[in-house]
Amino acid sequence: MATGIAAGSSKLQFRESVCRGQSCGQASWVSGVTCPQKGLSWSSWVSKVLQLQRSNFPQSSIHDNWKPLRAVTASCLKDGSVKYVDFAVIGSGVAGLRYALEVAKHGSVAVITKAEPHESNTNYAQGGVSAVLCPLDSVESHMRDTIVAGAYLCDEETVRVVCTEGPDMIRELIAMGASFDHREDGNLHLAREGGHSHHRIVHAADMTGREIGRALLEAVVNDPNIFMFEHHFAIDLLTSQDGSETVCHGVDTLNTETQEVVRFIAKVVLLASGGAGHIYPMTTNPLVATGDGIAMAHRAQAVISNMEFVQFHPTALADEGLPIKPTKTRENAFLITEAVRGDGGILYNLSMERFMPLYDERAELAPRDVVARSIDDHLKKRNEKYVLLDISHKPKEKILSHFPNIAAECLKYGLDITRQPIPVVPAAHYMCGGVRAGLQGETNVRGLYVAGEVACTGLHGANRLASNSLLEALVFARRAVQPSIDHMSSSNLDLSASNWWAEPVVPTPLGGDVIHNVLIRTTELRKELQSIMWKYVGIVRSTTRLKFAEQRIAELETKWEQYLFQQGWEPTMVVLEACEMRNLFCCAKLVLSSALARHESRGLHYTIDFPYLEESKRLPTVIFPCSPMKSTWSSRQLHNQHIH
Repeated sequence: MATGIAAGSSKLQFRESVCRGQSCGQASWVSGVTCPQKGLSWSSWVSKVLQLQRSNFPQSSIHDNWKPLRAVTASCLKDGSVKYVDFAVIGSGVAGLRYALEVAKHGSVAVITKAEPHESNTNYAQGGVSAVLCPLDSVESHMRDTIVAGAYLCDEETVRVVCTEGPDMIRELIAMGASFDHREDGNLHLAREGGHSHHRIVHAADMTGREIGRALLEAVVNDPNIFMFEHHFAIDLLTSQDGSETVCHGVDTLNTETQEVVRFIAKVVLLASGGAGHIYPMTTNPLVATGDGIAMAHRAQAVISNMEFVQFHPTALADEGLPIKPTKTRENAFLITEAVRGDGGILYNLSMERFMPLYDERAELAPRDVVARSIDDHLKKRNEKYVLLDISHKPKEKILSHFPNIAAECLKYGLDITRQPIPVVPAAHYMCGGVRAGLQGETNVRGLYVAGEVACTGLHGANRLASNSLLEALVFARRAVQPSIDHMSSSNLDLSASNWWAEPVVPTPLGGDVIHNVLIRTTELRKELQSIMWKYVGIVRSTTRLKFAEQRIAELETKWEQYLFQQGWEPTMVVLEACEMRNLFCCAKLVLSSALARHESRGLHYTIDFPYLEESKRLPTVIFPCSPMKSTWSSRQLHNQHIH
């Protein structure tokens, strides 16, 4: 892998010193790739780069070109350990479901989801969807707010596309049955959140993602061309080389209920698998968010970008500040939506002193990166563990109508938000980086498209504006449809294709005791990895701490892999916990190598060694793939593993 940021010229400079390990954190020199020049947008440049010749990249073990093929049959889809479909969709959040409904008009669709269909980041999105629907608002204003929040690293063309197409996305959702809050005059109730200059957040109380997911899932269930595969964990993408080009042909999965490996052969694959919040111990993301899609794409030679920009939501519920403490640790932190501050919520320290005006003139309505960093600084100065968010000065009826879910959750632990402030603390929330995508969700891997949090489209830049995530997912899911249909129409399915790759195997021959010990050890090291990321790769960073984290994580990964193979583990063996650990290691190293490459503070990446913005470094971080032959287990596709 090569990591770099342009440094004051039109050539993308790659620093050999970024990473020194031979893993997915390794950097090397890649020549002949230019970064966007003045007047050339990043999205336009990406579209060119995604077509780059990669003759210096390794050929995979598959040398056959994608052959002329036979048609898929329903029996091939429904039975056996190999499924043949036109479209494979990995993820059942808003991006995956919206895309599936459109492409299902043109072929068979398998929606592959890690848990239940509703268990995704979409389900936990409280605030809403931003869109220009008020006569006093404008696309230009929404664009300006997005670019300012993104610390001027956003791609203007992408921002314009998303902000322009936003209103149509809302109308489509309403037509599909999504129910949003309305004012007494019958118009949509538009909320305002931090970083927005206007009221433009369409919402369903404080459960917007859940409502959108409900409407989309209902439509998916009723579509005869869409087949839902629950509890199927995506292991690795199936790829081959066609000359210098990498081609995606499907995905291997593990049915976590039956422990059966199921292979999906598809003409087109959409990655919509969400983010990687669980590289940190404190995250608002559900347990399924372990960076699976980003790691799979990286192993499949996809270009990755902007992974240093991890958004920490300023206000997750701080359980230790509740009157009644939860009896067990939460699997994911409970989010207190941005809309609470947008509705007039005020942040106080434990002495009930308001502190945000000391940090930013926008106070509580500053963008998330500013508020999270301010809270973090204030907590460290006062040696306190949480701050207080107070909305109780607003009318009780308004609080309960706008935030019923938050009110109910807090009341379970003895806190009445209409009378008492809410204890809050920052938590890992959203990955602004991911798999680099063009304006139609295309990647540099032919047949592979991305949408949602797994993608890096250029919209968010160095920091995501509140409620732009659901919007981006909807827009890019829709934009990926036509090129996917075109690709599908020009492709065929070969019923012998499944034999091109070695199959993953479950570790049954090792015996129950060995597997049990492996899972215990993996759980221990997962917690250790999360602790390192929280302490050294968090809200405030330094070069020394980043390098220490890089060294410790490399040692941790080596220790884990050595332990596995000492127990008789084979490189092609799969079990859910071990596969997630591979992906967490891979994503953690991608974040680290990107953070070390950026020698400035911009948006979500703040380092005390380079505390200021530098105009010459206002370019995305790009991670190109390199040879998987010298990398760690987490960095190689299972079917490309070398058996020792």
